[in-house]
Amino acid sequence: MKTKKIISALVLASACVAGTSTAFAADTKAPGTGPNPFTDCGIGAALFKDTHWAAVSSNIIWDLGTTAVTSATLSPETCSAQNVQAAQFILESYKNLAEDTAKGQGESLAAMMDIYGCQQEQAVSVISAVRADMAEQVGSANYTNQTTVEKASAYYNAVTSAAKVCAA
Repeated sequence: MKTKKIISALVLASACVAGTSTAFAADTKAPGTGPNPFTDCGIGAALFKDTHWAAVSSNIIWDLGTTAVTSATLSPETCSAQNVQAAQFILESYKNLAEDTAKGQGESLAAMMDIYGCQQEQAVSVISAVRADMAEQVGSANYTNQTTVEKASAYYNAVTSAAKVCAA
């Protein structure tokens, strides 16, 4: 069961990378200045953030490092442990998050704000922005045909965009 959750988190992370890569294309840095794909990105970094040899081994064993390298290349900002933790949490608790977001409060929503490090006053504006984005998502014609991973990916993108105020 844990492996299934890890696979789901990777799928969500890949979807998030694909969805945000063009937005950050103009923000390129010199080669070699980004994260190390094998220690800072991918499933290895998510599982073994403080044990580099284990992170490298895990990334190589998992998919020969493809996910890690893709993340580091297309959107290095997704390599942070916070983003991996947020993606996994959103995927695992999407149904509860959707309900809490509709209400504007709840345990799952509070836990997600904690993951992003949002203070109370920041969380209010983040939740408001996510609610508006999700109202649009849920109101779209194809929402009911989307998989949970697709819905969670859209939710992740909405929260990550709105929660930038928490990092400041």
